[in-house]
Amino acid sequence: MTTPTWQKSSYCAQGDSCVHVAISAEADRILLTESAAPRESILTATPDAFAALLSYTRQNPNDHG
Repeated sequence: MTTPTWQKSSYCAQGDSCVHVAISAEADRILLTESAAPRESILTATPDAFAALLSYTRQNPNDHG
């Protein structure tokens, strides 16, 4: 199994609450995790679902903390 190359969110502040994103080895899924426990909880999303998430967060910046 290939270890993903994680990229930290550019919106990450100092501390343990940062989102990290990677592409799966098969390149058909987007992987998401957070800094406090990066190997314990890895979420997967299709590229379309991830794009929809990014679009929503950009259009509704006050709906998330």
